Amino acid sequence: MFDFLSEATAIKDQIVTDRRWLHQHPECGYDLPETTAYVKARLEGMGYRPQELIEGAGLVATVGDTSKKCYLLRADMDALPENEETELPFASANGRMHACGHDLHTSMLLGAAQLLKNHEEDLPGCVKLMFQPDEEAVAKDDVLGCERMIRAGVLEDPKVSAASGCHVTPEVPDGQLGYYAGTVTYSVDDVDVVITGKTTHGAATYEGVDPINVMCHIHLALQEVLARETSPQEPVVLSMGVIEGGTAANIIPETCHMLGTLRTTSEDTRLRLRERIATICQGTAEAFGATADVRFLRPCSTVYNDPDLVDQLVTAYEAGTGRKALRMDRPFSGSDDFGIMSHAVPSAYLMLGAIAPDAPQVTLHNPHIVFDEDVLPLGAAMHASAAWGWLEQSA
Repeated sequence: MFDFLSEATAIKDQIVTDRRWLHQHPECGYDLPETTAYVKARLEGMGYRPQELIEGAGLVATVGDTSKKCYLLRADMDALPENEETELPFASANGRMHACGHDLHTSMLLGAAQLLKNHEEDLPGCVKLMFQPDEEAVAKDDVLGCERMIRAGVLEDPKVSAASGCHVTPEVPDGQLGYYAGTVTYSVDDVDVVITGKTTHGAATYEGVDPINVMCHIHLALQEVLARETSPQEPVVLSMGVIEGGTAANIIPETCHMLGTLRTTSEDTRLRLRERIATICQGTAEAFGATADVRFLRPCSTVYNDPDLVDQLVTAYEAGTGRKALRMDRPFSGSDDFGIMSHAVPSAYLMLGAIAPDAPQVTLHNPHIVFDEDVLPLGAAMHASAAWGWLEQSA
């Protein structure tokens, strides 16, 4: 194994330059023309021949011998629709912000691309680099970026045997790589419920069917699912963030709307609760003479870390960087559409601490978050080590 950390440190200035350009030009969803063009040009400058699997939004490039086993490295490129409040000299001013660190993810993978290209003749297989859109699920499309890349063929030609990704986080100490075997993130389903009753005058409720009353009963009934139908040892979240209906004090509306989120750490529990939520909403509405239309929007499965692959990558990381990895004592509290990848091929999703002690101690998606650029070479070396180590052990 090469000393990838030393090599990545030698190109730190370029990785930082990439990160700052990306940070200053954030784009959202599938609308990533500037980001995609920048990443594509950087890859071409290294000698790659990147392809746009999603026009203007998703890139793939390969390095090494495509006739041998192929390992995929993934980075997400999209930002959030949020005004930045960091006062950094390269802060975004366009109403969008890389508040989840995807600018670091992309620049670290570009750094790894250079490291792998430098040693292409010795690479014991093929590495596929995937730069995807819409991890943040801000596009109106119901298909998330990772799934769309898979549908576009990112796992084929050459066929991918295993994959890994990384996320910067405040939940791991700065400059340390965290790992966890098994389910490492929550699943996410947006729960969208439209209740239809019968409109009437507010003084003649007996002549209509009040959907607001129905909605209240549904909301309370859904809380009982957590209290009575899930194990207290299993993390499950079901919360409603939107409850709306009506236009005037003296009008019973025809419809009202609820929108919430279901999050689980078990695919079996997720599917069971989706069925129970639909049954409760529809049954409760029917009992009051109303109807309920229940939809689960932009579904995102749990991220499952293959234990054997995690062990391989930890060994490779320590060999390629000289650093020790940190075993996390609990899963990451967020979610990621890399989960779709993790249920398609053996995968690992690693966490890189990237908040310096003197920076604002805030969560991801916060407009004040400031990431530590000193971790960029470590992230690049981590990617290169992971791919190289897996290919060596799988040859």
